Amino acid sequence: MSANFKNTWEIYVAAWKAASAAEKHALFKACLDSACVYTDPLIKTQGWEALQAYMLDFHRQIPGGHFVTTYFLAHNHKSIAQWQMRNADNTVLGVGMSYAEYNDTGKLVAMTGFFEPPGG
Repeated sequence: MSANFKNTWEIYVAAWKAASAAEKHALFKACLDSACVYTDPLIKTQGWEALQAYMLDFHRQIPGGHFVTTYFLAHNHKSIAQWQMRNADNTVLGVGMSYAEYNDTGKLVAMTGFFEPPGG
């Protein structure tokens, strides 16, 4: 089952890289529960629309910005992942980790990102 969570996680990671709202929405259908909650040191969102807006704002700030998973471990409908944030040139801009929870159908219901926010 952890392989399925890894696949779901990577679809979610791809949604962060997708440039358009339509691409993000298509990926959300494959990996996210519609009532999902995303939290990081800067924001808390609930549902697809709010998360999509946050992702699009991320792209405005860092054109071509995306994440690469460097470590993933899952059990009991929960996972942790270490990742690198990269720009369009694939330069590493930062690192962090995420904790996630999955529903009974394997879709993400909660994602919590941990990283040093800008300035500290």
